[in-house]
Amino acid sequence: AISDPVREEVPGAIGECLRAGIKVKIVTGDTPETAKEIGRQIGLWEPGDAQRNLITGPEFASLSDAELDERVLDLKIIARARPLDKRRLVESLQRMGQVVAVTGDGTNDAPALHHAHVGLSLGSGSSVAKEASDMTLLDDSFASIVHAVMWGRSLYRNIQRFLYYQLVVNVTALLLVLFGSVVGTELPLTVTQILWVNLIMDTFAAMALASLPPSADVMDAPPRNRHDFIISRSMGRAILLTGIVFFVLMGGFLLYCERNGSDGISVHELTLFFTTFVMVQWWNLFNAKALGSRRSAFNGLRYDRGLLLVLSLVLVGQWAIVTFGGRMFRTEPLTPYEWATVITITSPVLWIGELLRKLLMKR
Repeated sequence: AISDPVREEVPGAIGECLRAGIKVKIVTGDTPETAKEIGRQIGLWEPGDAQRNLITGPEFASLSDAELDERVLDLKIIARARPLDKRRLVESLQRMGQVVAVTGDGTNDAPALHHAHVGLSLGSGSSVAKEASDMTLLDDSFASIVHAVMWGRSLYRNIQRFLYYQLVVNVTALLLVLFGSVVGTELPLTVTQILWVNLIMDTFAAMALASLPPSADVMDAPPRNRHDFIISRSMGRAILLTGIVFFVLMGGFLLYCERNGSDGISVHELTLFFTTFVMVQWWNLFNAKALGSRRSAFNGLRYDRGLLLVLSLVLVGQWAIVTFGGRMFRTEPLTPYEWATVITITSPVLWIGELLRKLLMKR
């Protein structure tokens, strides 16, 4: 009639882990029946689980390394475990290519905490466990681990979003400058204009995309291979395709302006070209925000204050440069009608992206 109840947040946290593709294992000194009951209460042990998913300490010790490696991924519970069983479990999982995190609070947990990729001691644990671990959970809450995983995955995705946005701008600008020199037109973008574009790309975009709040939908994806390149194949294809499409559209606009007048491209036409280029990237910042989420770029937009601030700064900055830049930026003021036209004709960058994301959501 003595019970050590499960903390309220644990079943939900375990569910989040399983949804995220994180395998959870219980290593305890309790009896198999007690361990299975705790596993049932937290949603880890299910009625259909077989005896292969549970092992006792003596049985665990009798397995050779090869036998353990063959079975280790199926194990959910190790009951009647001895001090070194947890360390051996960590080493077996690492041999199988798994990234292992271990929680523990006792002196006996120190070897496993030390050998794991991430050792998580409890704030109420022994000083030996804390010394052997990489970090300490001050609130002793398993849910804190899940929150940390969500933040880490969200940060990784935000870095990917920034790289996508930056490389699309780079590919487009590089091809345009090369195109202008090959066909012999006026330099499409001046040095000062490129500096402004770099400011948008490197500083403002980094601020906007890095400040995006963590999203719970990152927990719907399985863990990535830690050896994978940060730019995935799908990202690489999207960068090249988007950059080339932007280049074709902007290059066509440049060529039209060159052939349309008898005296080549005027400063006013180059101002329109420069503003169109910036607005294309302005709209594409929305697509970068939604990269990898399969959700609308407007989802939770009102909470993305950093992004909204950056979008406003870019728009106001572009207007100021065009209106007052003069010879320094090789610009002439545009009329309200021209501004409205540029904003309207570049907006399909977002609407096409929204359509593609809607189609992906239906799959």
